[in-house]
Amino acid sequence: MNQKKRILVIGATGAQGGSVARALLAQDQYIVRILTRNPTSDKAIELLVAGAEIAVGDLENLETLKRAMKDCYGVFGVTNYKEHHSREFHQGVNLINAVYNCGIRHFVFHTRNDYYKLSGGKFPVPECDIKAKLKRYALQLDVPATFVDVAFYYENFLSEFPLRLESDNKWHFGFPQGHTKLAMASVQDVGPVVASVFNKPIQYIGRSIAVVGEDDTCTAYAKTMSGILNEEVRYEYISREWYLKLNGADMEETANMFEVQRLHIPNHQFDLEESLRLNPAMKSFEQWLRENVDAFEKQFDNISQPAFA
Repeated sequence: MNQKKRILVIGATGAQGGSVARALLAQDQYIVRILTRNPTSDKAIELLVAGAEIAVGDLENLETLKRAMKDCYGVFGVTNYKEHHSREFHQGVNLINAVYNCGIRHFVFHTRNDYYKLSGGKFPVPECDIKAKLKRYALQLDVPATFVDVAFYYENFLSEFPLRLESDNKWHFGFPQGHTKLAMASVQDVGPVVASVFNKPIQYIGRSIAVVGEDDTCTAYAKTMSGILNEEVRYEYISREWYLKLNGADMEETANMFEVQRLHIPNHQFDLEESLRLNPAMKSFEQWLRENVDAFEKQFDNISQPAFA
């Protein structure tokens, strides 16, 4: 009887890493170990009950990473710019060094396109550019890795980019994406894609892939929203310059991200097809919307209510 291989999941108490940990546990082909700073958190306990091992550690501490990787075949890694900002690079280097030093045989690492390079140095996007730099470092060490880029989350419409009720009594969203296709996916579909990648090391070690569930224009997404949510939804192309005037300098990185995608990333058709091969159950935007109608209705009720009763 073959002994199950062990995979360490970094970021398992977050959305993306949690999706990976749950998919691997559901597959029941591997022993799943998660790294956490807080083993008594609700999310860590939930994964423990589901069958995961717990390793206490921190991306800031190389030795804890090495201990967590003991007896592991594979590692899924994700770093967090929004929480750690410039420290993300240091933490990512620690992670890659631990993978290299521990002889991990398959490292699946969340990276992004180098937006600074794509734009010829005109539009830096540190959240993406740091991850691209980490990818180059892993390649330099010749780590046996698959690099996974994740598209714009459908879930962003319920968090970072909620619909706005405008004076025309219609719901709007807008950013500098223009009319270039915007690749999107549900964060819950990341896990099944990564699990399939771990199952196919020969095909995927040394490759870069992207997790994409839908690749269409924002105008098309607005039309789909209107049909499913029974509210008229409109997309507005907001130029980068005007977006910054409306939202302030703090949103420059976000504005740059959309601007680079508009100018330099025309579509993700190949990635969409590959994601569907790796995870045939990938949700389309329409499927995801149907599953989250209640969340949008709650959002609509909250926004449309007057500030003072």
